[in-house]
Amino acid sequence: MATTRADVVVIGMGPGGEEVAGRLAQAGLDVVGIEAKLVGGECPYWGCVPSKMMIRAADLLAEARRVPGMAGAVSVTPSWDPVARRIRDEATDDWNDRVAVERFEAKGGHFRRGAGRLVGQGRVAVGDEVIEATRATVINTGTEPAIPPVPGLAGVPYWTNREAIETKEVPESLVVMGGGAVGLELAQVFRRFGAEVSVVEALDRLLPLEEPESAELVARVFVSEGIAVHTGVGVTAVRSDGDRIVADLADGTATSGHRLLVATGRRADLAALGVGCVGIDEHARFIPVDEHLRAAPGVWAVGDITGKGAFTHVSMYQARIAIADILGHDGPGAEYKALPRVTFTDPEVGAVGATEAEARAAGIRVRTGTTPLPAAARGWIHKAGNDGFIKLVEDADRGHLVGATSSGPVGGEVLGLLALAVHAEVPTARLRHMIYAYPTFHRAIEAALEDLGSG
Repeated sequence: MATTRADVVVIGMGPGGEEVAGRLAQAGLDVVGIEAKLVGGECPYWGCVPSKMMIRAADLLAEARRVPGMAGAVSVTPSWDPVARRIRDEATDDWNDRVAVERFEAKGGHFRRGAGRLVGQGRVAVGDEVIEATRATVINTGTEPAIPPVPGLAGVPYWTNREAIETKEVPESLVVMGGGAVGLELAQVFRRFGAEVSVVEALDRLLPLEEPESAELVARVFVSEGIAVHTGVGVTAVRSDGDRIVADLADGTATSGHRLLVATGRRADLAALGVGCVGIDEHARFIPVDEHLRAAPGVWAVGDITGKGAFTHVSMYQARIAIADILGHDGPGAEYKALPRVTFTDPEVGAVGATEAEARAAGIRVRTGTTPLPAAARGWIHKAGNDGFIKLVEDADRGHLVGATSSGPVGGEVLGLLALAVHAEVPTARLRHMIYAYPTFHRAIEAALEDLGSG
């Protein structure tokens, strides 16, 4: 194998890896970026961007259908073709990938196409080349869909989120395995475009990592839209029956559809990366990192593979910290107490920090305050589609929020104020003395604070 040298090698050019590689190259370091698939990772091709295009279109259909409840009548015939065409025509995957590579190289970086693998301390193999990283190796290879070992699943043509995003037509019916954010977002999209949809979640509620109130809200809305919801029951086997795929459930019932979407989480393949040669456990779920994203001497990791949250915003946040550390700049380490997350269903479910249950498990003396969104002035004005609530979780001894949920038509946007409050540990007494614009959805926070009480 040919051997070359560089200051930094970045394995995986997802959002965080692309940021690290580009910024370090701009800083004058000799950087090699390695990517086996598409530069930019999951987000621009099969994740955040195209899925939100689909959600936007589906939400427009839902809004149009709500018109009879507001004034007059409307007939809405869903059409998938413009949505699929927009996703494909915004720019082809190859074009986006090529532009990303050119942008990186314009900053002084060197790109390699292939699967990078650690083969020793500071040594990365890609193709028939070994690159010696004299200053840093950064891992940002992300995760892949986790496919559960359900009998019969390997024998049917199931979808992951990638096939669901790439489809050019809406299936007549769809079964979704998994009641997390990805499964629920896509379930609602395909239902609103005419598919018969059922969702199966093995745990006792949808969105099991969020507040129970969020699960109840989304389940209620889904049922009202004609989505069958099965919770607290796992899939025991999968089989084909003509042109349908049947999922047998643990309670003895079954559900079937023309397509099956598996959305049961993500996994990292550490063994394929060869991380054992730098002292990292190849059988771990994720790469453990310290507050400056150091994983081993001379090795940093950012993004999904660190297990801190499978979100683009986490990857970019971590990238900035790793860049500073590699360059030897002082700066704060990573903290995740105010990690924001949004499930882009309708209503959106935005959340930050700890849930009530997590706070109590951490030994915090908890107070909560909740208000239904329809009771707020903006919720009353909004009428159809105003489902939602604000929930605050306070550390009663310290007098500041440790978590919050903002669910509603723009739940993710209202979350901004709450995320700041958790991050900066703003005293709830100060939040009570803010001026909240009228009539806005975020003004409902004031009512939730009133429900929280003052002692």
